[in-house]
Amino acid sequence: MKKLISLLTGGLLFIFSQSLIAQADYQVARTEYGQPDLQGVWNFASHTPVQRNESLGNRAYFTPEENEENRERSVTAFEARAESHFDGVGGYNSFWYERATIGYDLRTSLITYPENGRLPPIVEGAFMQRGGVSQDFPSERPVRFVVGGIAKDGPEDRGLSERCIAGFNAGPPFMPSSYNNNVQIIQHRDHIVIMTEMIHDARMVPLDTEHELSDDIRLWSGDSRGYWEGDTLVVETKNFNGLTQSFISSPYGHSYDKSLVERFTRVSPDTVEYEFTIDDPSTFTDKITAMIPMTKVDGLMYEYSCHEGNYGMENMIRGARREEADALGSN
Repeated sequence: MKKLISLLTGGLLFIFSQSLIAQADYQVARTEYGQPDLQGVWNFASHTPVQRNESLGNRAYFTPEENEENRERSVTAFEARAESHFDGVGGYNSFWYERATIGYDLRTSLITYPENGRLPPIVEGAFMQRGGVSQDFPSERPVRFVVGGIAKDGPEDRGLSERCIAGFNAGPPFMPSSYNNNVQIIQHRDHIVIMTEMIHDARMVPLDTEHELSDDIRLWSGDSRGYWEGDTLVVETKNFNGLTQSFISSPYGHSYDKSLVERFTRVSPDTVEYEFTIDDPSTFTDKITAMIPMTKVDGLMYEYSCHEGNYGMENMIRGARREEADALGSN
């Protein structure tokens, strides 16, 4: 096993160094409009944690050996949780999950700012609503988190991804999750289309920062406007409707006061660096910046027909009514 790990880590180190060399020599491809070419299907899967372990302090990178040990530990822990089935019927085992970083990343956290790789302190009195897959967390409607629910009295008690309103990794910003971590970018001279696989949501981003929506028009995914900063596509999004989380990895806040800046930079033929910064003064005492390398996919992205095939919602509500009827019958 030690010999195998040594071979694997050596291979990872070689891939990492070759990737850096390729990036240093890369001349960005361009579209017919002279813009950097970001078109295609990209995968943003990662096993890098969103937040850095506090014991690592400001340390930004693992060694290849540590990275492999962490990967093995993560897979073993995941399988153990899947086999325990929580308190219900259970879910998928690790075969169905995207568990590996496709790109070159050996970082200790996706968060790059604050420098400790962790979420900043929460503003006193910030809204809080907790969700999760293991059980329901009673709360008041509306449900702002994406996975889990507050009850099963009706669809409005379930998370946004269960209702097919917002994908659990689709954002914006999009974040690595269990599966379907794919996004397709389509370019035109005046517009960029950013289409995520989950809920097949397509964001139309005009390259126009002069004609923003008025503040009283609010949208689930906000109002996105883009521009080029050298070879980097910058997308600024405001006017969120307040019915989503401030940041998917925290139960605190809502999106009403949030502004988001995303940066897409193609650094090699098969890699785009995707960086985003969240500024939400009603939730966090500081900004949050994260960077996720996206890897080119040699294939197509197919429609994720969530509403059209959402039998899970119907059956979940039906199951809750059956449990209630069984409880009444036993009394």
